Amino acid sequence: MRARDLVAPFPAVSLDTPVLEAARLLADQDLPGLIVVDEHGRPSSILPGTQVLRLAVPGYCMDDPALARVVDEAHADRFLDALADRKVRAALPPEPRELPITGPQATALELAALMARTHSPLVAIVEDGRLLGAVTLQALLDRLVAS
Repeated sequence: MRARDLVAPFPAVSLDTPVLEAARLLADQDLPGLIVVDEHGRPSSILPGTQVLRLAVPGYCMDDPALARVVDEAHADRFLDALADRKVRAALPPEPRELPITGPQATALELAALMARTHSPLVAIVEDGRLLGAVTLQALLDRLVAS
């Protein structure tokens, strides 16, 4: 089984996409993350959904989880409002990391190793500089378990 057998069309966002729009895309399509593309449409990063949440959760709640319990429910349900003016570039790590990108010839084991090594729930599949789509952790596991 190769990446070309598992790849599916996948939405991409730019560095200047509003984070709230990215969050809606994640929620509306039940995605584990998003592919961030540069101005030429080439993948420049993978944005896991957890990074979107990290941007919205107040720092004091991440530093001390007990403080999250003292926020009343009405305000706790609205914490995503903090994303209103932020762009995707703010959710990306400051240091470049290995990108979970490979070609359509990658094997299932190569995909799994890349996901595990990069802590990414998806791998962008690129051929000749063009984004073909992505292989998600769910799609990979579904095929591996069914085999």
